[in-house]
Amino acid sequence: MSKTKHITEYRIYGLDPRFPVLLLLDGKQWEISDVPSDRLHFHNCMEIGICRRGSGYMKFRGETLRFHEGDVTVIPENIPHTTYSDPGTSSYWSYLMFNPWGFFKGILPITNRDYNLTTLPLESFRFILRQSDFPEVLRLALSSVRELTEKRVGYEVSAKGLLLALYMEIYRAESDTALNFPPDLIKERKSTAPSHDNRLVIAPALDYIAQNYMQQFTIEDLAGLCHMSDTHFRRVFREIMNTAPLDYLHNTRITRACILLGSTQESILDISETVGYHTLSSFNRHFQQIMNMTPRDYRREVMRQEKPLQDNAILEYSGWVEPQV
Repeated sequence: MSKTKHITEYRIYGLDPRFPVLLLLDGKQWEISDVPSDRLHFHNCMEIGICRRGSGYMKFRGETLRFHEGDVTVIPENIPHTTYSDPGTSSYWSYLMFNPWGFFKGILPITNRDYNLTTLPLESFRFILRQSDFPEVLRLALSSVRELTEKRVGYEVSAKGLLLALYMEIYRAESDTALNFPPDLIKERKSTAPSHDNRLVIAPALDYIAQNYMQQFTIEDLAGLCHMSDTHFRRVFREIMNTAPLDYLHNTRITRACILLGSTQESILDISETVGYHTLSSFNRHFQQIMNMTPRDYRREVMRQEKPLQDNAILEYSGWVEPQV
């Protein structure tokens, strides 16, 4: 059996820790063409998409689903996918990118796995919620977009309430689907793996890094989360991300540092400690290697532009290796 290597994009969205949600409005930038991409992408946060106009397809690893105007798409982090419109047309979208556990901190329980969409079985997961079946999901999604767009007095509080209601409505829809999903269809979908195995095998490690990057842990700890040996984990991680686990950790820390440098007045020393570096010299060295400038110069650049730098970066990595049948 031969193997083929696909190219994927890992999209890192730098969410402000004080209000970790990013609104991407429909317009020219989010006009989806009819050209199927030869690469999938995944990201470091949840994506809720609203199809404002048009129709087409959402493709996963070996699985293709159809969307229409008014549908809401739900893509948890670390799920490779791509979207394209019907031939000869374009579709228009609004996207809500956010980190539920950071955004709803203090509201959702953190001592158990309740209300966590990423723990639901993929065999029954609805990546597309139809307008006809879930009108309340669409209403709450549109209301959230409106609050984040208009930014009226108290919009952050209102948006958090709306997004919490939206998240719980989605969780109910997914949970009900999982409870009522026909056992024979679950068996059928499991038997077609890897076509339905959409979550990355290193997702537990990526999740752990995203939530604990400021802590000290070993590569062996990450390998254990993925039920792999240290050597096998390092090899698989590099095949998927085209970088070593330790280098990815440093990239994650520096990405968070950039957000803090551009959105707070905290000292560089305090920021270095916040993102997990014990010494300022180590922080400065890694920042220079990754950003090609010092933290001080980066902050000056942000101030010179009189607004934060683009708060989402797209990093491309070589994709996972799949067997070719």
